[in-house]
Amino acid sequence: MRTYRLVTACPDRVGIVAKISGFLATYNGWITEASHHSDQASGWFFMRYELRADSLPFELDDFRRAFAPIAREYDMHWQIADSAVKKRVVLMASKESHCLADLLHRWHSDELDCEITCVIANHDDLRGMVEWHGIPYHHVPVDPNDKQPAFAEVERLIEAHQADAVVLARYMQILPPSLCERLRHRVINIHHSFLPSFVGAKPYHQAAQRGVKLIGATCHYVTEELDAGPIIEQDLIRVSHKDSVEDMVRKGKDCEKMVLARGLRYHLEDRVLVHGNRTVVFD
Repeated sequence: MRTYRLVTACPDRVGIVAKISGFLATYNGWITEASHHSDQASGWFFMRYELRADSLPFELDDFRRAFAPIAREYDMHWQIADSAVKKRVVLMASKESHCLADLLHRWHSDELDCEITCVIANHDDLRGMVEWHGIPYHHVPVDPNDKQPAFAEVERLIEAHQADAVVLARYMQILPPSLCERLRHRVINIHHSFLPSFVGAKPYHQAAQRGVKLIGATCHYVTEELDAGPIIEQDLIRVSHKDSVEDMVRKGKDCEKMVLARGLRYHLEDRVLVHGNRTVVFD
């Protein structure tokens, strides 16, 4: 069923839900899903509605014009999206295939409602897997002594493919601050849960030596500060002394791909509202 997704955030006050619900009722808007959150610490109110598109007498441009006075009255940050318009996603990878393969499989199986426009990678190892899915593969090697030309090409490709979202599916390069700012809250990354305790090479080996009992993964938006952007999704798996390093790596990869897929799905369905460096996620 085609729906419109209305997402708003504004300073909290009395009457917001009544005002919006009354507006929708005036036009016979059929609400199929409603989520609200009042944040006591910040004093902000967050809301997400899904509406049957066929219940309204107008398309999105007319909806925006009709809703604009309410948005101004309540100082809202807001957007409305059409579920029939698939978001365009660019995937980025290096050599590890588990996250990329999982996302491609979910897309191929219609679990992810998006259009994957291309894959950009700094190695050529995963070309065959990507092209089997009929998706363009762009190999953009990164010179460690001069990374600027590579990232200029990455930015060109992202713009050329008109990406609504970029997913770092274990892309092992740090995006430059200018690109992070340009794509704010549109680049999604995944990393293991050992940061900042076990940094550098072989974090699972370090964790095994310390007798870690929980391993997990964090999906977040990319910002200029490395691995410190607003968190979208997290999960963990319990391990024990019986698990070898190889067991921990396997379980960690399983967790990474599950968390990344959930985080991307929340983003695609407009379920993530960012406020400062925090998120409200209506799952």
